[in-house]
Amino acid sequence: MQEHFSVIRRKKRAQEVCTAGSLREEWHDTENGDRMLLLKFPLLESAGMVQHCFTTRKGGVSRGIYSTMNLSFSRGDDRSAVEENFRRLAAVLGADYDRFVFTDQTHTTNIRKVTSEDAGAGLMRKRDYTEVDGLITDEPGLMLSAFFADCVPLYFLDPVRRAIGLSHSGWRGTVKRMGAVTVDAMKREYGSRPEELLCAIGPSICRDCYEVSGDVAEVFAEAFPENVTEILNRKTHRPGGEEKYQLDLWRANEIVLLEAGVRRENIAVTDICTCCNPQILFSHRASNGRRGNLGGFLCLI
Repeated sequence: MQEHFSVIRRKKRAQEVCTAGSLREEWHDTENGDRMLLLKFPLLESAGMVQHCFTTRKGGVSRGIYSTMNLSFSRGDDRSAVEENFRRLAAVLGADYDRFVFTDQTHTTNIRKVTSEDAGAGLMRKRDYTEVDGLITDEPGLMLSAFFADCVPLYFLDPVRRAIGLSHSGWRGTVKRMGAVTVDAMKREYGSRPEELLCAIGPSICRDCYEVSGDVAEVFAEAFPENVTEILNRKTHRPGGEEKYQLDLWRANEIVLLEAGVRRENIAVTDICTCCNPQILFSHRASNGRRGNLGGFLCLI
């Protein structure tokens, strides 16, 4: 690994939000001589018991709209290129290629407890489950894997009971409180206590870039009645035009975790927007859907 100057545009955050350590940029030399850029949370690293990252577009072999570090098999990229990208990622993380476990994201709040029997699901073999947007485990060596291109990655670590969780939370998952659902699943399966959890809200679309229609705004206003002004900002349009709003998914997910009992000082919130960094990160909005996928990864060691 070599240090490198920052290439990512970061967002300024309001002082009242949780900021338990910003994301760190980490460059790695691959065996093929390329350079892979990963993003990591110091808060999660501080426990000394997990390997984790959020990937960028840098360090893979995919081409065209997928260049270079695409981690999706379902968007039209060459399968052998995606497999090579995973091999490179496994080597950099010191992970076993056959121990990745994928979500099956359909914007639900379904959580799956995974074990060694699930090793390789999604990468080495077909998944025997569907509609799963969150994974939890207490088994070392399983690399929980979820995929993103504007939606919100949520990382969970219980350093006391040595359990982890990784969830995908788009606007539908956020309004249904995916973060709290994941906390509840860890409480139920591992006896986790919310106040002992370390949580991180990963790179995703920021409020400035995320414009939503009035019907989506109304759903959030109903779900977060006491926090409407914090998460929604009405945009000004020409008379007669459709009302549009800017939605802050970072703050909404932060509120969900706080209400679930996670301590303010134990929540790290990203300052990196996928849409603001289209050359470094895949963004569905910035690319009009012509893109690959980034990955969020978390593993007990």
